[in-house]
Amino acid sequence: MAIRPARPSRRAHPAVPCAAALIGLLAAACGATETTTAEMAATTAATPTVTATATPHSQGAKTPAVGSGAAPRARATGPSPSPASATPSKPEKTPTPVASTGPGEGAVNVLALPGYVEWGGTDPKVNWVTPFMARTGCKVNLRTYDAATAAGPRPLDPGSFDVVVAPPEVAGKLIDEGSVAPLNTSLIAAYRDIPKRLRRLETRKGDAYGVPYLWGVNEVLYDSSKEGPKTAAALYGGTGKVMLKDSPLTIADAALVLKRRGADIEDPFQLTPSQFDDAIELLSRGKSADRVYWRDPIEVVQGFASGSVRLAQGTPFQRDVLAQGDRPVKAASGPVTGWADAWMVSSAAAHPSCAYEWLDWVSSVTVQKDAAEWVGLAPVNNEACTGRMRRICADHESFDDVYFASRPAKNCAGADGECVPYGQWVERWKRLVD
Repeated sequence: MAIRPARPSRRAHPAVPCAAALIGLLAAACGATETTTAEMAATTAATPTVTATATPHSQGAKTPAVGSGAAPRARATGPSPSPASATPSKPEKTPTPVASTGPGEGAVNVLALPGYVEWGGTDPKVNWVTPFMARTGCKVNLRTYDAATAAGPRPLDPGSFDVVVAPPEVAGKLIDEGSVAPLNTSLIAAYRDIPKRLRRLETRKGDAYGVPYLWGVNEVLYDSSKEGPKTAAALYGGTGKVMLKDSPLTIADAALVLKRRGADIEDPFQLTPSQFDDAIELLSRGKSADRVYWRDPIEVVQGFASGSVRLAQGTPFQRDVLAQGDRPVKAASGPVTGWADAWMVSSAAAHPSCAYEWLDWVSSVTVQKDAAEWVGLAPVNNEACTGRMRRICADHESFDDVYFASRPAKNCAGADGECVPYGQWVERWKRLVD
């Protein structure tokens, strides 16, 4: 089964008013990139091994979404070519970075969020896997996973992948478990082209554990033909339908509103119990009938296109799609939360040389352009902000007033000496949404 594209579907949604107009709008806004002549020739090379299954929410699952919100998440599957081990491989107690790489091992096991790695299976013109294999001789064994499950208590077997792209909730867990190794960033050519602010996100004691891949921000969107909100606080008051991202980390957006009101909150993703309770209380205000919790990005586009939504927590990508359809949607001012997904190397990687070849490839300008345009997020490599990518980069123009996500941890330096761990964020979010 093909991996679902990490962007709003071009297929019809007959229950939505103006569906035909939306389909054309989305197709124009999400146009796939053109492959070069060399890439087209490379498509005759070996085909990557790909494994995927249907997304949980398409089957009515209730697990809160994790990650960027730019893409639906797919269920975890067994690694390719061999099934996952029932018992996770035991990593070294203290993983260390490789000193150097040697000849490629001929294969690399890639674990990715759906749509974050494209091999031409969804759209023949969108393919950055085949050129990699032709260039390096490393055959890609690709499988997708459910980030919500991986962020939970069950360990992700480091023996089942060489490289993994992880949202902050998953990345922090992998580092804490010792499932990923610190990186030798000198082996990654484009690493210094990534802004320091992003490079510092997945670090511990000065060691880098992740190479940033794509990043985005959460905005409060409103119909500018009507009176707009002054700040994000409007999400939690007033009457009329509002849409919130179905993710436990949405609690941080409420905490950021409290911070702006004067609460002693340094990091909205690391909250003491009292701060956490205040954020939940703010989220609980208003009529439950006026709250919609979205998972698929197209739901926000549909809500504004039909005129049924007053406000929505969304992204510049959704705002841009609506703008291209002449929908008068703008973003409220003020600080926002953001995130960056990062590539990491397993502490038990069977193919370390090909793993570093992969990190080097996905950081390159070519892949950064293709991946950012396909997923609808901003590239981390500033050199990729040319041509059609200027529009996406402009939407994410500055890091000013952006609070980047990290996995909520108990051992933070909060005012009370202890913060609320991620598991409790998930538990309280489920109670709130249900």
